[in-house]
Amino acid sequence: MAVNRTPVLKRCRSLDLDPTFLGYDKKSNRTSSRAGKKMSEYGLQLREKQKAKFIYGVLEKPFRNYYDKADRQKGMTGANLMVLLERRLDNVIFRLGFARTRREARQIVLHKFITVNGKVINVPSYLIKAGDVIEVKEASKNIQRFKDVAETTHGRLVPEWLECDKDNFKGQVKQIPSREMIDVPVDEMLIVELYSK
Repeated sequence: MAVNRTPVLKRCRSLDLDPTFLGYDKKSNRTSSRAGKKMSEYGLQLREKQKAKFIYGVLEKPFRNYYDKADRQKGMTGANLMVLLERRLDNVIFRLGFARTRREARQIVLHKFITVNGKVINVPSYLIKAGDVIEVKEASKNIQRFKDVAETTHGRLVPEWLECDKDNFKGQVKQIPSREMIDVPVDEMLIVELYSK
């Protein structure tokens, strides 16, 4: 299985991205060697695509599949793409505050700690639906790891489209998010322009 092993802060610098969007509270004092240089139109489009892939932890082939799926849906392709990425199970775990970062959320899902509507799901790319109940398995709720995570993410705001009971490690999807509800700093129109060439 392919894994992105690039150091997070280094990648954030190159993409001009704030690490807080990934769940990291560290800051890098260095500046990118390309900072201030003018970028071509293609360069800007490519950077937005790389930014979206990096934030959600998706590699090229699955990302292209999300784009194709978004293109087949009604409405704006770019907004559909962002909503599909936001609906990934690992992202929802991160948004609920059950993990410090999306990478950690992915690992929690892969290790079968999460149930959706009472059924164990170990696929990070599983797309949640409105009304789904997401919960840490009963047997795993007392594990120290989850208690530590709960302390770290206690102040994190849960998006309006999710409902969270942090004490019981339980959450519910109130509705499918719209693009306005997603606070990710990506200009999806540039991604659409890139793929539609």
